[in-house]
Amino acid sequence: MLERLLPPTFDVRKLPEPGSPGARLVVRYCVQCHNLPNPAMHSAARWPSVLERMVVRMEGRGNMGSLMAEMMAGVRAPDAGEASTLLAYLRRHAQKPLDPARYPEVDAPSGEAFRLACSQCHVLPDPRRHTAREWPAVVARMQQNMQWMNRVVASQPSASQAAGEPQLRVEEINAFLAKYARR
Repeated sequence: MLERLLPPTFDVRKLPEPGSPGARLVVRYCVQCHNLPNPAMHSAARWPSVLERMVVRMEGRGNMGSLMAEMMAGVRAPDAGEASTLLAYLRRHAQKPLDPARYPEVDAPSGEAFRLACSQCHVLPDPRRHTAREWPAVVARMQQNMQWMNRVVASQPSASQAAGEPQLRVEEINAFLAKYARR
């Protein structure tokens, strides 16, 4: 239905604890309207408001009035117990946000490309989440996701850059992540 909202790059085999009740609920409810979400796409602090908004929509009471009710006909919503289990699962496997005190360079020019690109879609991830060897593949996947979701993806300077249009500087992002990556 709203498949275009999330890129199709995350599948059931990548879910943490794939056989757990929380993972089964993600598959049961979330894919009714869009591609499977990665629990790490939001921070633990962000998931409660996201889940609340999604449940309201699944119940047909979303921000589009009667059109929402029509769009959601046949879509099932989790009951309170399922929503609680789902939220606990999403929060347990949420993105661990970067601690700016630990990485002060994130606010310096050398961290700008990472900060601007990654914050378009989610909280800034802790660079220690992956090794320096793993990060380029993650960044490449995110670049594909950005293109798919029509986010800023330019990787070459252009005339519009002078006008303030952000550019995706993959080499700078990878350099920042490699510097602080898990060893």
